[in-house]
Amino acid sequence: MKLLEYEGKEIFERYGIPMLPRCGVIRIGDSTERLHMEGPGPWVVKAQVLAGGRGKAGGVKLAKTPAEARELAGQMLGMKLITHQTQGKALTVEEVLVEEACGIAREIYISVVLDRKAAAPAIIASAEGGMSIEELAHTHPEKIIKVPVDPEVGLLDFQTRQLAFDLKIPQKNFREFTEFSRQLVKVFLENDASLVEVNPLVISSEGRLLAIDSKIVTDDNALFRHKDQAARPDHEATEIEKEAKAIGINYIGLDGDIGCMVNGAGLAMATLDTVKMAGGDAANFLDVGGGASVDQITRAFQIILKDPKVKAVLVNIFGGIMKCDNIASGVVEASKKVEIDVPLIVRLEGTNVKEGREILAKSGIKIAQASSLWEAAQKAVAAAKAN
Repeated sequence: MKLLEYEGKEIFERYGIPMLPRCGVIRIGDSTERLHMEGPGPWVVKAQVLAGGRGKAGGVKLAKTPAEARELAGQMLGMKLITHQTQGKALTVEEVLVEEACGIAREIYISVVLDRKAAAPAIIASAEGGMSIEELAHTHPEKIIKVPVDPEVGLLDFQTRQLAFDLKIPQKNFREFTEFSRQLVKVFLENDASLVEVNPLVISSEGRLLAIDSKIVTDDNALFRHKDQAARPDHEATEIEKEAKAIGINYIGLDGDIGCMVNGAGLAMATLDTVKMAGGDAANFLDVGGGASVDQITRAFQIILKDPKVKAVLVNIFGGIMKCDNIASGVVEASKKVEIDVPLIVRLEGTNVKEGREILAKSGIKIAQASSLWEAAQKAVAAAKAN
């Protein structure tokens, strides 16, 4: 799950990570009077979207007065934002964060990531923050610092000090930085994160160390351990994906026109690849699980057909835990309950496959059967192109 900036900062606050005072978050329909701004200012108004490059796209504005901050926040709500990370897609700004601004003397990049090769966390940092770390890593790899982290003990004292030396942290901020880096690793480990990033971490004009931004990505598979995170809305999921999640179906919308219903993630990925090899594109990744019931199959059909792009449905089921004849009966019953107005291609394999195919053949429902995945993919692609 990807968290918005203000959601990440709520977690940072629990760990004592230094940040600028927040004036509030407003959403579409809220009054800007809910923002509490005190002090001399200025204030920064930030669009809350899951994309970098907000500043260049007009999603970060500086306000000199409370009235200007409220006006900018009101204008930003509902605006369409396109950055270099959205791949041309416009994101609607539904929430805006307003917080105090500060003068910046220096910017630093720091993150904790999952090093999959080492199967352990690692700190990635650079003395040059506030810019694309990917670009910096490409043009000046020598400026990237990497520190391995032991997940059992966290960041060791000597590592925090060495990191501070490597980043040329001023002496007056040295102890503050070592504590900050230790706490950042704790955020990563204790929240089952795959990424915790601060870009930029700044030293302000007044000499304060402050986390100006936050980016946190957590592991969905660990949400059962974090009920507060599980209760947060999934900002990336579509309404169809949210509906599928609520009933225990793994669904991810894609860009193609062939709806795929499969049991098992590995089989689903193989199905998507085979459809691509046959010249088509899948409209979704949908895994009903190894013990799919008639109700789940029915709901899966309903979810697939809610996507207006779907021109054909490919059902590719392996009968293991649930035998093919039971699966076939489920497909037939589901087909009676759901109006399927696009071509339906079914490929069954596994236990009782002969009986399952006979049930489909005698059902009276217009179903194109296939004996192999390759044959099924070819039929689905042809049907989608003809529809």
